[in-house]
Amino acid sequence: MQVRTFNTAGPCDPRRHYMLPAEPRVPGARYIIDTDEYFVIHAPRQTGKTTVLQSLARAINAEGERVALVFSCEEAAVLGDDLDGVMEALVAGITDTARSRQLPPERMPPSPWPEGPAATRLRKGLETWSRSCPLPLVLLIDEIDALSGSALVSVLRQLRAGHNERPQGTPFPASVVLCGMRSIRDYKAASGGNPETMGSASPFNVVVESLRVADFTLDEVAALYGQHTADTGQPFTREAIEMVHEYTRGQPWLVNAIARDATLRTRMAGDRLTPITTSHVDEAKERVIKDRAPHVDSLAARLREPRVQRVIEPLLSGSDFQDADAEYDDDVAYVQDLGLVTVDSGGIQVSSPMYREIIVRILSASAQVAIRLEPQAFLLPDGRIDMGRLLAEFAAFWDEHGEILAASEGYHETAAQLIFMAYLQRVVNGGGYADREYGAGRGWIDILVRKPLAGDDGRAVQKEVIELKVRRAKEADPLDEGLAQLDRYLGAHHLDHGYLVIFDRRPAEVRSHHSAELSDSVTPEGRKVTLLRA
Repeated sequence: MQVRTFNTAGPCDPRRHYMLPAEPRVPGARYIIDTDEYFVIHAPRQTGKTTVLQSLARAINAEGERVALVFSCEEAAVLGDDLDGVMEALVAGITDTARSRQLPPERMPPSPWPEGPAATRLRKGLETWSRSCPLPLVLLIDEIDALSGSALVSVLRQLRAGHNERPQGTPFPASVVLCGMRSIRDYKAASGGNPETMGSASPFNVVVESLRVADFTLDEVAALYGQHTADTGQPFTREAIEMVHEYTRGQPWLVNAIARDATLRTRMAGDRLTPITTSHVDEAKERVIKDRAPHVDSLAARLREPRVQRVIEPLLSGSDFQDADAEYDDDVAYVQDLGLVTVDSGGIQVSSPMYREIIVRILSASAQVAIRLEPQAFLLPDGRIDMGRLLAEFAAFWDEHGEILAASEGYHETAAQLIFMAYLQRVVNGGGYADREYGAGRGWIDILVRKPLAGDDGRAVQKEVIELKVRRAKEADPLDEGLAQLDRYLGAHHLDHGYLVIFDRRPAEVRSHHSAELSDSVTPEGRKVTLLRA
């Protein structure tokens, strides 16, 4: 009997993986294909794009009215701007894929592929194939944005030229789907061109739509996890499912990774039927982040790109976005297509709480290396984190190492906050969690520390609220504002004591103090506050 699992690597196989129907995640795709149009399907990595393409192709071929083929540009990408090599790799990839899919002889691509200049070879071959094939062709081109520069321009131009010749009776694929991370608006940048040299805003301006593969809804997460329950008898509690959706906002790789980890750990412990609860979800989330899977590592590499930093840093610092030029808009679109942020009526924000956590962990990783402490030393006899000791020892650490570490941090505007969060993370690694809330225009970072405690019902949790603020040059003291903001956050969590950390990043000559200081304060509504000025 084939055992199914939650997939975190490569396309889904319905025989081996729990999976949802793929086509509903790109509503409208079949209609566009049926009307013989060209369009784009895009989404961040590890969201099921290839699975969607393969599902579309299977459905189309099963109907018997068109011939659909999915092929990838990934192998050709390594050839860079070697146009002859790229075209040779692409046509070989088309032929090999068609052969592996066992297309009937009369539906196969031309063999040999027509010779000719690289700048026309793909188009001429697709014309020949369309002429000989008894059914209309549908090409679903995966990883199109793995190509770049002149190779990408040439492929797109040849597809456009063939598309535009169809009204004159020249045979060519009836529908072409370009699939990758980017929306069509970003192919201009990926191809290294501009409107003046390419003749238009995009060398492929014949698309009618640019569709994004949708993330999972709460009901879809429940349905996916329900497949595991049906196969194994192991349930997920409703609270666990809701927590997963809240943490991930339905990002498919994260949804699968948490479930895979949680079910694997219970199975290894011999608890095959133990319900997956919120505690399992929290533990799985932590392991997924710490294990730095390829999906997480790919995000780590992106965060150091200047155009990504230009978008992410204001979110982390809580400052307002100052730029409104076209280049900045392109940067936002790029980071959005990476899946790191969403843009809606509320502005720009990190796309999920789990990505908020991943971003901070990645950016503070170098500071964590410099922090030497034993998490158990910060635990009180009842298992609670000694927050007073945490702030006092951080104050001493900041006085000795803070400025040096801040100067070496690439995200200069958020260096102080990242160092504090690195220190905090080292402490909570002893069995707690730190949930962070931040975003452009907030002016502060809220942190909720959660430490599970031993109790009869297993639900006792220590909760502590920390707010981080920064005072920069020519800015007023943010104390009053911080206390008011902390008041609201404490009220939301029904707490009567919190912690406010204010970093003074003004020039040394205008600071009122030059070493970290701890004191007591009180919010407007009378809640007690431990204040750290650093």
